Amino acid sequence: MLEKLPYLIELQCIKCLSESSGVKRMSEKKRLNAMMIYKLLPQTNCRICGEPNCMAFTVKLLNRSVELKQCTPLFDEEQYAEKAEKLKELIAPLELAKETGIILEDEKCIGCGNCVVCCPANATVAPETSGGKGIKEAHPDIIFLVEKGLARIYKLERCRRYEPPRTNCRVCEMMCPTKAIEILQ
Repeated sequence: MLEKLPYLIELQCIKCLSESSGVKRMSEKKRLNAMMIYKLLPQTNCRICGEPNCMAFTVKLLNRSVELKQCTPLFDEEQYAEKAEKLKELIAPLELAKETGIILEDEKCIGCGNCVVCCPANATVAPETSGGKGIKEAHPDIIFLVEKGLARIYKLERCRRYEPPRTNCRVCEMMCPTKAIEILQ
């Protein structure tokens, strides 16, 4: 069960720095966790969603094994309308991510290849990458590959973040100098 617990999700929090000169923004990292979501749920443990309590629903929501709309009191009861809107906004990045929680943004990628050479799963199928060399030929089980100057994800199910067993590997995200790779969970 522990391996199925969601990992913290990094989200961008936008703050307005100045009211007088329009909207200026500054990114600040915040980590979404189960308690942040739980606080916005009705906390009635009604079981309408099919889960034994709201915290169980929260954990499954972070793992993307349930959908927010399954918490019907959140949308049907007017007293929770504001919480529902905040919650939708809070978990929106989860919907953009692939099964592993990885988002690869082309506009930020500079094609450096760090993701290719640092990926442990790539190193198991293409040992030359563990020595800091790029891959000369596309291997059928490779995860990351740089093509036409941009990183691409090919065999996502080979990623260590893919179940089973799920591993909280974040090496590609940590080694990306432009933050083109973001792992949400």
